[in-house]
Amino acid sequence: MAGRENLAGRAGRWSAAHWKTATFGWIAFAIACVVLGSMVGVVKLTDAEYSSGQAAKAESMLQQAGFNTPATESVLVHSDSMIYEQLVPTVAVAHVVEALAEQPSVTNIVSPIGNPNAGLISKDHHSVLVQFDVKGDADAAKSKIAPVLRSIERIQKANPELTIEEFGRASADYSMDSAFAQDMARAEYTSLPLTLGILLVAFGALVAAGLPVLLAFSAVVAATGLNAFASHVIHSADATSSVILMVGMAVGVDYSLFYLQREREERRGGTSVHESLIRTAATSGQAVLISGATVLIAMAGMLFAGNAIFTTMGAGTMIVVLCALLGSLSVLPALLHKLGDRVDRGKVPYFYRRRGQDRFWTAVVRAVLRRPVISVVLSTGLLVALALPALQLHTKLPSFTDFPRDLPIVQAYKDVQRAFPGSQTPVVLVVRGDDVTTPRFRRAYATLRSRAVATGEFFAPFHVFVNHDRTVARVEFSIAGKGDDRVSNHALATLRNDIAPPIAEQVPDAEWAVTGVTAGTHDFNERMKQRMPVVFAFVLGLAFVLMLLAFRSIVIPIKTVLLNLLSVWAAYGILVAVFQHTWAQGVLGFTSNGAITSWLPLFLFVILFGLSMDYHVFILSRVKERVDAGESTEDAVAHAVARTAGTVTSAALVMIGVFALFAGVRLLPIKQLGFGLAVAVFLDATIVRAVLLPAAMKLLGDWNWYLPRSLAWLPTLEPEEGPARSPRAVLHG
Repeated sequence: MAGRENLAGRAGRWSAAHWKTATFGWIAFAIACVVLGSMVGVVKLTDAEYSSGQAAKAESMLQQAGFNTPATESVLVHSDSMIYEQLVPTVAVAHVVEALAEQPSVTNIVSPIGNPNAGLISKDHHSVLVQFDVKGDADAAKSKIAPVLRSIERIQKANPELTIEEFGRASADYSMDSAFAQDMARAEYTSLPLTLGILLVAFGALVAAGLPVLLAFSAVVAATGLNAFASHVIHSADATSSVILMVGMAVGVDYSLFYLQREREERRGGTSVHESLIRTAATSGQAVLISGATVLIAMAGMLFAGNAIFTTMGAGTMIVVLCALLGSLSVLPALLHKLGDRVDRGKVPYFYRRRGQDRFWTAVVRAVLRRPVISVVLSTGLLVALALPALQLHTKLPSFTDFPRDLPIVQAYKDVQRAFPGSQTPVVLVVRGDDVTTPRFRRAYATLRSRAVATGEFFAPFHVFVNHDRTVARVEFSIAGKGDDRVSNHALATLRNDIAPPIAEQVPDAEWAVTGVTAGTHDFNERMKQRMPVVFAFVLGLAFVLMLLAFRSIVIPIKTVLLNLLSVWAAYGILVAVFQHTWAQGVLGFTSNGAITSWLPLFLFVILFGLSMDYHVFILSRVKERVDAGESTEDAVAHAVARTAGTVTSAALVMIGVFALFAGVRLLPIKQLGFGLAVAVFLDATIVRAVLLPAAMKLLGDWNWYLPRSLAWLPTLEPEEGPARSPRAVLHG
């Protein structure tokens, strides 16, 4: 006896009956999100929210004290043949000071001319620094630094025998923002035509290809506006908008593609337009709903990571996935109902004739099912081999050393770092007390300096900044190493464990904490080590339960978790092999820093686990549908994979294409993210779904559907209307 329709089926039926409400309501919703979102603006994460552990405590102390630390810039004047005391370098330094003094945004100029003991002359006297602050808030300094950079460039042109270049937070942010904006604009402009081109090949018709692109883009637009509202509760990171675009285009096209392909398949089978739509909504629509729910579960895992950057990216991706789901389950059925057979307008003759055919994957699956043991062994062995480099995974937060080497600011950083090691990635000791300017505090700072310098791990310049009400002091000094390597980490441990505690005894009523690039990376990595097991357990556990309810089998969710973990670890291995070494630098256009971005492994796991479920649920739903109709598992797998291979291939190509565009961005974390996602989707759509999954299902046979009697009481997410289930479809223990 037929039961009531499932949720996706009801949504499709309602949309078909109210196509104007669904379509124009969606358009109004997307426009309202954009307009209102731009009006309320985006609230960005603070430095304290980015940080973890003791570094977060230090940043919070600075923030609570109203410590308006300006952006400090350094101008390097260097000569290989002359020392500072000679005429030409000295005159050049004077010109730099004069030019800076003329800039309205510059203040607190410190040079070796007026401050010979400020530690601004290198040991060999071939390099000197002129330091200054940019007026106003440090975060806004990048918008004021361009005229200063141009004035320094003019002095460099007038002194070709010297190296005169500027580096600092403001100039670095300005250079990176400009480069990133150019790269993102290119990626955004390219992603739409690329996606449309792939879908034209898949559908062979312009209208059918355009629908998924338009729905995905509208979901991204709506999510971007909604994220602006969410940022007033969950502050947003700079990377959130990039993630919304990547994930939104990927899942938005996927969901629409699965839905549209099934509807057209039903029409080719002779079913009426209305009946095809209703049947698609109850089958592929339900698969999209389950897949989306799994992605949302995976994204929710980031909320347990214990760091605000994961919270904001998790919230952003959940918003865009919800928008993509809403569009696919409500707007797409409405448009398909209205268009009918007109969805095939704008036919591309060759590709239109070949739609729905995929002889290559059909042949592959047949070969796999004939030799399932060999297929499982070979595919598993390949994935394990690809995953092995992941055992050497090393992570760190991005720093100035990770900037693209084609930017002039990178060479400036390297030159300053070479002449004044650690000066551009200082360690920061934050001290809070009733009055941090009293004699006993000043004696403590002096003792700190002498003890730190005596270790050989810390160097001048040594600066002490105090907030307006004299309750917080910010003590900055240079640290050995590159700021994020083993040398710097050892120095950090020395400071925290050996130097700072004895000095703190001189001012026992004061609080102290250490921050800076070195401390931030170290504390972030430690937090990830603590929280990753929690995130993994949450995502795997809830995904297991969802698959159990969706397929009424204990074997399917176990196999799903194992296959997805294998796919993710293989992607990790390739990422490590490419980015922690130098052999691929010329090919992909990056400079290896010997590490993977600290937040990337956890974020990749969550994203990849969610996205891989798209294909998994889509394929398994078709297999289950045919098994319930009475086919054997082997025949159901062969038919389902053959029918869905073209769709999965097209969806994977869209994802790979979009992600590969971001792999072309010069900013290393985004490049690593795009590359990792593209590689993982490729592995998942080929080796895992087309070889390992069907081979494993063939070996397990009817045991794929085993459900212990003790779990028979569980509710179901299966379609509640359809053909009677074959007695062989479910085994009970």
